[in-house]
Amino acid sequence: MSLRSRIVRRWMLLRLSPVAKLMRRDGLTYLRPVKLVRIETALRRLEQRRVAGDYLEFGVALGGTAALIAQAARRADARFVGLDVFATIPPPTSEHDDAKSRERYAVIAAGEATGIGGDVYYGYRDDLLDHVGQVLASVGAPVDGRQIRLVKGLFEETWPTLDVERVAFAHIDCDWHDPVLYCLNAVAPKLSEHGVIVIDDYHDYPGCRAAVDTFLEQNPGFRMVPGANPLIERR
Repeated sequence: MSLRSRIVRRWMLLRLSPVAKLMRRDGLTYLRPVKLVRIETALRRLEQRRVAGDYLEFGVALGGTAALIAQAARRADARFVGLDVFATIPPPTSEHDDAKSRERYAVIAAGEATGIGGDVYYGYRDDLLDHVGQVLASVGAPVDGRQIRLVKGLFEETWPTLDVERVAFAHIDCDWHDPVLYCLNAVAPKLSEHGVIVIDDYHDYPGCRAAVDTFLEQNPGFRMVPGANPLIERR
């Protein structure tokens, strides 16, 4: 790592909230500091602008970013909904998902993936849903089924059952083309003015990038703000 990279990384670490630092210390998030800073900055901006709507996360994993988003939802007196299969993720199925994505999934499906710091890969845990609930409770955002909810299942099966009318914030972290495009098409029509969608895997998986690019091409009323984890906003 170059000197400049080390300086930037150190600066990003200093900008993280205490909770974000705790999530990193405890191995509860895969996100680099630069991505966490963008999420926390977006959440603070929503709070300052008093943007109405629910706070969502598609792809909760160990609950590290869910903790940040759920806390922000409570401060805004809004709802947080975390959607996930809370088990091994489904496979990539689109022609837009590349060989790297399929190879990654093959490792996961074979039971050979490792977690953060060599820990058990989160998708293999039998207690993942309960674990995330404990993480949220530890930051003052306990799952109560009303303001703070965790919804288990495939997005296309669980999303239609939810009574979400407006969205202030959504974090889409589901890797592959089809789920990313599904989430964008589901959330965008409900996005409030000044609301934000954060895309985690745009620079990591070509399928995710293709899904975002397709969505933007088909929906000119939205624009992308580039970055480590791009933001999607209304124009």
